[in-house]
Amino acid sequence: MIKLHDLYFKPFISEQEIDTAVQKMVDGIADDLGDEVPVFIGILNGSFMLVSDFVKKYPKPCEVTFIKLASYEGVKSTEDIQRLIGLTQDLTGRTVVILEDIIDSGNTLEEVHRIFENENVKQLIIATLFYKPEAYNKDFKLHYVGMEIPNKFIVGYGLDYNGLGRDLPDVYQLKTTQHMTNIVLFGPPGAGKGTQANFLKEKYDLIHISTGDVFRFNIKNETALGMLAKSFMDKGELVPDQVTIDMLNKEVEKNAGANGFIFDGFPRTNAQAQALDALMEDKDSQIDAMVALEVDDEVLVQRLLKRGETSGRTDDADESIIRNRIKQYYTKTAILKDYYTDQNKYFGVDGVGSVEDITVRLSSVIDKL
Repeated sequence: MIKLHDLYFKPFISEQEIDTAVQKMVDGIADDLGDEVPVFIGILNGSFMLVSDFVKKYPKPCEVTFIKLASYEGVKSTEDIQRLIGLTQDLTGRTVVILEDIIDSGNTLEEVHRIFENENVKQLIIATLFYKPEAYNKDFKLHYVGMEIPNKFIVGYGLDYNGLGRDLPDVYQLKTTQHMTNIVLFGPPGAGKGTQANFLKEKYDLIHISTGDVFRFNIKNETALGMLAKSFMDKGELVPDQVTIDMLNKEVEKNAGANGFIFDGFPRTNAQAQALDALMEDKDSQIDAMVALEVDDEVLVQRLLKRGETSGRTDDADESIIRNRIKQYYTKTAILKDYYTDQNKYFGVDGVGSVEDITVRLSSVIDKL
């Protein structure tokens, strides 16, 4: 993800995909024009990268020139398009190929046709790398299209947002949900995860989603998802991942305007982590980090035994049960540690010390996300 001025953009089209689309356009035009020497005309400023790559790939003689039009302000196409730099050569009887970086509303294309209606060209061919069919509202024919894309604002490969982004070799799409901080918080039993989650949600104004709390709420209130989950639990079966994801999705949707989320108790498997990634991607966001509190086993055992003296929880009173719970935690998180490490998103934090010191360590990680 990148930030340009005040907005965030996410990866959309790779450099390789662009190269493939440009080559497809080159092959089609070269085959159709045969030995004719065309005049390729780029529309500045956006088409400079496309024209450069295109003519380098074009296998036959050609001429190249540019015209410049103003059609964008910020992230919206304006209706007021003015010809800033016109043609300086005689194109009578020539085949002209307009190389456009992108065609959305078609306003620029309308001005191009106006410019060339008195140039007496042999034929005017329109070729565009990107085309937004949902936005196009003109009747002019597009002869060659590199790829069709959704009606989303994009930057990169010659396209900009208020001057920035033209130099990027890949194309990025505007995030409709601007920057959120989404954390998967992990820690073995007794690591103080619940305490830290409360501090972090207040400090960063995040929504804390505890899987256990979500399950209890849905079952207690007999929601459709709660009753479905209970039907599996009553039979001693594991609740399917999709049911859990659907519950979490409801929680995320209820807090659509949040600055981000702390996911506590989920995911626990690679499949669940992938499902969570898909859920966040659907919300035009992502998981930024898995943060795990790391505490020595013997410290954990002593903490839980002490807690068991006052909590009334039987699983905090039996040392063998405690050690098994800790073992189960490491078995599950070891897999997830690899999953998030592969994405450079795993952060281990020392969980020993005062509550305040641990909060500072966690904050130092989050502040860098």
